[in-house]
Amino acid sequence: MTQLTRDLLDSSGPLLLVPDAVLLPEGPAHGHAVVVADGSFRAVGPAGELARTHPHLDAVTLPGHLLMPGFVDAHHHLTQSFGSALAFGEPSEIFRRVWVPLEGALDEESAYAAAKLAALEALRGGFTTVTDAGTRADVDVDVVASAARDAGIRCVLGLVCNDVTSDPATAAEDFASTTAVIESAEKHLARYDGDPLIHASLAVSIPEAATSATLHRTARLAAEADAIVQIHVNEHLAGVERSLVRHGLRPLEHLHSIGALGPQLLAAHATLLTPRELTLLADTGTAVSYNPVASAWKGNAVAPATAMAERGIRFGLGTDGTRGDGFRLTEAAEFAQRIAYGLATGDSSCGAGWTWLEHATAGGADAVGLGARTGTVAEGLAADFLLVDLTTPELALSRDVPWELVRRGNRDQITAVFVAGELRLWRGLPTGWDGPAFVRQAAELARTAVEKAPITRVHPTSTAARQGSTAR
Repeated sequence: MTQLTRDLLDSSGPLLLVPDAVLLPEGPAHGHAVVVADGSFRAVGPAGELARTHPHLDAVTLPGHLLMPGFVDAHHHLTQSFGSALAFGEPSEIFRRVWVPLEGALDEESAYAAAKLAALEALRGGFTTVTDAGTRADVDVDVVASAARDAGIRCVLGLVCNDVTSDPATAAEDFASTTAVIESAEKHLARYDGDPLIHASLAVSIPEAATSATLHRTARLAAEADAIVQIHVNEHLAGVERSLVRHGLRPLEHLHSIGALGPQLLAAHATLLTPRELTLLADTGTAVSYNPVASAWKGNAVAPATAMAERGIRFGLGTDGTRGDGFRLTEAAEFAQRIAYGLATGDSSCGAGWTWLEHATAGGADAVGLGARTGTVAEGLAADFLLVDLTTPELALSRDVPWELVRRGNRDQITAVFVAGELRLWRGLPTGWDGPAFVRQAAELARTAVEKAPITRVHPTSTAARQGSTAR
């Protein structure tokens, strides 16, 4: 048996990879192989057949490994990584007290480091694509693009298109402001045309942060450019209630009333949905980012993802920057549905393992506008994939691979991560740059940024809380 080493995979030429199994849309296929060339899957099929049709390639056997699509993070905030340790135990709408002040304290160097740190964590967790909902840092968004590109991860990069900076209840339509926002949006969409890793997107923080004209026009711009608009929608009770007071409509209903729903919209969170709003999502083809860990950490509810799956609503899974671990995200996605909905109805399957794997990969790629480019191991698509060690105690006794990956998979079982056909991570460490040294540098920059930012936390650290409890 050939021992798998990095030098066998770190090649600029075509590769014929022969793992124990390949995870295809219909399930794990044993005895299959893939040919990777020029950043894409050149061929996928039975190993013997590929060996015959590509006699010039020496097969690289991958004993004990599963080759599977990389995870797609459908909702992230890359420049918020410096505050990831500040979000525990906080109530909803944390963005007002933590994220806006923190990102406002970032300069170009620290914004780059924060984004690259988040990208590294994502790669370590098996994500080959991250979807950034737009930074509030006062830097050129290309800083974030450079960080993602340098880390080697695919990135759907949002540009924030807010044009309401005063009280939304009294904000008036401002033609000049809307025009400036739309001009910036057009330039952003054109800026990354043809970039192999960066895919331009537009973003609005929440519906009340933009005028109706901007919400409508960004939707049309994105649709024409085959891009997406990312908006946090129906996430918190307070936001739903403000929309009802101002418009007489819930946020999702308001977006529908102005023509902003459709396949170009990625609605982040969507935790508070009425039956009518589920119908609106299904009828318009609007996509959702289901963010189960964010719901548990600082949300009001859990999105009804099993109902979405049953009704054919497009959705992916997002971390919201909580933790960059694809396997733990799929487990959280299933677990949250079980706790919030399954136990009450006696649903012991809650979509089964394949549902959550599919929406963490192909479904996520579709939701973020990249379904024709990545998310599946298939001929012609980008070679964004993982090599997962099946010989670990958690996975060796295999009977149902999809369920096992969801319930027992973890980042430690990821041997290698490929993005666009290039080896980006090997046994937890990035290739081509010094990951540990960078993390040390980022930690110093994070300490300075957090000290500088006017962050307000509702709860003390767990240690301080324990001491306070003991004192009483």
